[in-house]
Amino acid sequence: MDLRKIKKLIDLLEESNLAELEIKEGEEVVRLSRVPKNTAPAAPAPAAQAPVAIATAPAPVAAAAEAAPAASALPAGHVVKAPMVGTFYASATPGTPAFAKVGQQVKAGETLGIIEAMKMFNQIEADVAGTVQAILVENGQPVEFDEPMFVIA
Repeated sequence: MDLRKIKKLIDLLEESNLAELEIKEGEEVVRLSRVPKNTAPAAPAPAAQAPVAIATAPAPVAAAAEAAPAASALPAGHVVKAPMVGTFYASATPGTPAFAKVGQQVKAGETLGIIEAMKMFNQIEADVAGTVQAILVENGQPVEFDEPMFVIA
């Protein structure tokens, strides 16, 4: 992938409200992400291919200030975070019961909800067994990558 394409992708990311963008073109992978000024970048997950990472202009400080109180307000327990950007759904179809409710016992691997991303429905599974302490997203709400969704204790 040439430098002009990467610069165009950076411009697109800066003009949008996305936090992260990943493009695969054959064997090449480019991941662009915004990092707020007041936070340290997270260590990248190990990947089979070495992606090219380019940091772009940071998000506004106000967004970082709003995110900090939300993170500290979480109940104690294991936090299940969104593995991707998309739309969260609490049940498989409208009108059916939600996969998980506050106070419900769940087993590791049990479905907690669904994220729709690019017309694909991805199940969000519990990482650990325990009791659902909090559901931090609402049905039909858009979610960002790494956004806290559930707390299990």
